[in-house]
Amino acid sequence: MIRVPLRPLARVLRARADGEDPDRIEAEARAARMRARQRAERLRAERRLFLLAGTFLLAFGVVGGRMAMVAASPPAEAGSGFSHPAIASQRADILDAEGRILATNLATHSLYAQTRDLVDPEAAALGLARIFPDLDADALRKAFSRRKFVWIKLSLSPEQRQAVHDLGEPGLLFGPREIRLYPNGRIAAHILGGTRFGDQGVHAAEIIGTAGVELRFDAFLRDPNAGGRPLQLSIDLSVQAAVESGLAGGRASMNAKAASAVLMEAATGRVVAMASLPDFDPNSRPRITGKAADSPVFNRAAQGVYEVGSSLKIVTAALAMEAGLANPSTMIDTAGPLRIDGFRIRDFHDHGPQLSLRDVIVESSNIGTSHLAVQAGTARQKAFLAALGLTEPVPVELPEARRAAPLLPNPWTKLSTMTVSYGHGLAVTPLHVAAAYASLVNGGRRVQPTLLATPQPLGPRVVSEAVSRDIRRMLRAVVTEGTASLGEVPGYRVGGKTGTADKPNDRGSYHDDKVLATFAAVFPADDPAYVLVVTLDEPVDRTGRKPRRTAGWTAVPVTAEIIRRIAPLMNMAPLPKQGRAP
Repeated sequence: MIRVPLRPLARVLRARADGEDPDRIEAEARAARMRARQRAERLRAERRLFLLAGTFLLAFGVVGGRMAMVAASPPAEAGSGFSHPAIASQRADILDAEGRILATNLATHSLYAQTRDLVDPEAAALGLARIFPDLDADALRKAFSRRKFVWIKLSLSPEQRQAVHDLGEPGLLFGPREIRLYPNGRIAAHILGGTRFGDQGVHAAEIIGTAGVELRFDAFLRDPNAGGRPLQLSIDLSVQAAVESGLAGGRASMNAKAASAVLMEAATGRVVAMASLPDFDPNSRPRITGKAADSPVFNRAAQGVYEVGSSLKIVTAALAMEAGLANPSTMIDTAGPLRIDGFRIRDFHDHGPQLSLRDVIVESSNIGTSHLAVQAGTARQKAFLAALGLTEPVPVELPEARRAAPLLPNPWTKLSTMTVSYGHGLAVTPLHVAAAYASLVNGGRRVQPTLLATPQPLGPRVVSEAVSRDIRRMLRAVVTEGTASLGEVPGYRVGGKTGTADKPNDRGSYHDDKVLATFAAVFPADDPAYVLVVTLDEPVDRTGRKPRRTAGWTAVPVTAEIIRRIAPLMNMAPLPKQGRAP
């Protein structure tokens, strides 16, 4: 280490030799050392300042970057410290048979409050109550004072979002959200069912099915591995709308409490349209209050089990013909009344002592079908009803239908065998009736009803082709000569069978003046493409001098009007006029 002398001795000695003042030399040396020390200290201070400034800049940069990231990210609730799986909000579309949208998702926003950021909670509560009439300002004020996070609305319209934004309250925040949208409103409501929110956060909400095909295919519709592939139904949107419109008009004109209709392809069992009135808008599915069967969400076509009256007589005729007990020209005893176990079975009109099997169906004789059922026997009757699917729930893709088990006689006595032969004592859904008719008129193969665009395989044979042909002729004769004369639609050769059943009351018996009227129609009758079953609850035709409630006056003309509307939509050209059914 080189030491720097405190005094410049060489200069001092030289100054003394030259006669100069040595103190001045020492003073200059001290001043030089002081200046050097000051420069060194200033340089050291500058380095420290630069280092401190760099540290602050780095710190503020990190904080600013984090703030920018938070500001750009979606708002989120305060976490609990535990990890949760991400909420899957995607849900595939539902399409009709032609690819038209029946259900889809719509991007919207949710509304929530971070109460610590509310500038004026009182004004915010009042403003929200003005925007959303269903909200209570006092309840909002209490929620704002007690909780840090408050859900206000799960979905908003663009107008509502703008109105909330205009309140200028920083504590009211929006989160991205998808909701289920049914763009056709009430059309096919009972088929689609509805959805609700499941797991949810401010950034997303899970949409899960609650009824109808939305519930049945919930896993498929929410499956991210499906790649958004839509669910395609057999329903034709245009035909569905026409059926609903025609049914609503018929319900009003016949003063009916409720109504239902099922349109099915006879050859495949595919449901082209299904309607139930009263109905609802699945965009705002109502809650069930009171009796479930009186709720608009109750699907009368697939969920309601009813006695369908004489509409099932064709089943008894098919049983007798398939068993070889009779043919259309076989004479059947119709003398009455028929007495058994203290009960009397009678016909609506006196038909005389005998009718052919064909005319038993055309004239709708209870006594005639009772004799046929007794001749066939209870065991054979049960087996035949089971073969047509009339003793078990319909395996269609509706959870509600799969819970709608038919009501069967218990015990199944000889009297039960007789009453079931003409549609009393056995309660089924209109969908049951449609499937049974399709199986009987399509050549005799059992169909499995489906709401999917791809039909299900045909089941076993239930009647021979010859019996199926005879059934079609009988059904046609019911329209041309019998109780369904008002069901004729020129060019479409409608066939079918009427059914009028007394409506049960709450006391376990039947109303005197309330009925369920059913018409099960097929068209064109010589080679049926479609089956249409229409049921009216408590109909009354008041156009005549006396009120008329039977299906021939109520359900039949409504069915004819629906066929008149839908046949052109299904590209069915009118057929040439044909003579009397053989």
